Amino acid sequence: MNKRFTLAVLTVGTLCAGFFTACKKESKSGSTTTTTSGTATSDEDSLKYLMYNTMQVSYVNGGRSTTTDLPTYYWYSNVPTMNPLSSTYSTADDLLTAMKAYSVGTGSTALDRYSFLDRTGSLSTSLQDGVSGSLTKVSATSGDFGMEVSYVYADANKSTTYLYVLYADKNSPAGQAGLERGDRITAINGDTDIAYDGSSGTNTTKVTNALFNSTSVSLTVTKNTSKVTASYSLTAATYNINPVLFDTTYTINGSKVGYFVFYTFTSTYTSKGVASPTKTVLDALFTKFKAAGITNLIVDLRYNGGGSVTTAEYLDSAIAPASAAGKTMYYYLYNDKLTANLDQVGLEASVNFPATTGGLALDNVFFITSGNTASASEMTLNNLKPYMNVQLVGTTTYGKPCGFITFTLSDYDSTGKEQYLADLYAINFATENASHTGGYYSGITPTDSAADYIGARWGSLTGDENLYNIQTYLTTGSYPASTGGRLATGSSEGLRVSGTSLNTKKFSGMVDYRIGKKLK
Repeated sequence: MNKRFTLAVLTVGTLCAGFFTACKKESKSGSTTTTTSGTATSDEDSLKYLMYNTMQVSYVNGGRSTTTDLPTYYWYSNVPTMNPLSSTYSTADDLLTAMKAYSVGTGSTALDRYSFLDRTGSLSTSLQDGVSGSLTKVSATSGDFGMEVSYVYADANKSTTYLYVLYADKNSPAGQAGLERGDRITAINGDTDIAYDGSSGTNTTKVTNALFNSTSVSLTVTKNTSKVTASYSLTAATYNINPVLFDTTYTINGSKVGYFVFYTFTSTYTSKGVASPTKTVLDALFTKFKAAGITNLIVDLRYNGGGSVTTAEYLDSAIAPASAAGKTMYYYLYNDKLTANLDQVGLEASVNFPATTGGLALDNVFFITSGNTASASEMTLNNLKPYMNVQLVGTTTYGKPCGFITFTLSDYDSTGKEQYLADLYAINFATENASHTGGYYSGITPTDSAADYIGARWGSLTGDENLYNIQTYLTTGSYPASTGGRLATGSSEGLRVSGTSLNTKKFSGMVDYRIGKKLK
């Protein structure tokens, strides 16, 4: 098929009136246009051009505008003028990598570790609609297994690694089959040679493909609880994501304490604007906590890489004290061009708490964090700090105080039919809490350090160092000096999660789909 993209779109027809509102895409011609920058003769050329224009020139008219001065990239002013059609960049991903290198702050290190292209469109489907492995914008996928795994070092010398299940979504094939946190995978499709051999090693690649890029898999597992060997045959499927892996209520020092494990910020409202499965789950959870009369809450975000901004707002509103009602929840920070045109573009400068918060009266909210706690997770806890006692237990968070506005990039074939290219996730905004605290690109340091032991079941006050430390604080008023020696027993309960995870393509970030709709 002859797919070509006309670059000089604004010389054809007229610029739509009121360019700050939604404009129809122009120039559906299949002809080739040569400019001083070069000639776009392929979909990849089109993608490079549209991505560059959307980030650096203007998002207007689907990134085709060359005159409207509304770049969307947060660090656009740092990026020098580049030729997106240069042969230097074989793909749009290569061009994006080059652009990200200029995202420097006060130092010389690039801050943008985050921007990327989603060429299937599957991310927006899972985050917005809460359906894993559903139809993408380019093809029908066959779902996934619904679990996350990690390698764990078996000895102090880090010479031996074991592969463990970190968690499984309750509704997924893995969760429904009975796989759970702390199960050790000893063979995949009958192959026991699965030890970690580097991020791109033969074994690691083999394991990644079997667990995350296939439609079926057989596993041999040593169960965490019984230590017996079990076999599982999984078939990838679509399912409604349940972001709450576990929840319970404790009585500690005479008071009720709520606890839940939250692994992804799937949106509380779908792309059609109706309540999502995630909202249903969270509504029931907080109703239960409120009925129990909890006075402390523990939110476990150790594996949560973020997601939808609307869900962060939901959690903040549910957790915040009554005194926060109607006050600033957080501020948006955009580049100077968008900031100067907030009213015309329709962007918000800040977001407030609702007139009535969730009705909990908490003495403390504890967040369990790790290097996998990112973006919307960090935003949630940061937003609460000006209004209540927020305690972090675990390890330093990932460090992503910024987020995405999604832009869908398309070109047209020789008949004028629109062809989907990719969804662009390039950093478009940052956030600060009501005290103007943000900028935590190096992560947020915990109040108390605690290790993550793979054998500790969800909710274990004795096996999970994070929960043990919080229980100690609630009982004595201070955290224990050290618990590492007590828990390092040599069993799976004493094996720390190493952070040597697979390339599972799990999303880490913060997306505001509402803004994307406003800018279309």
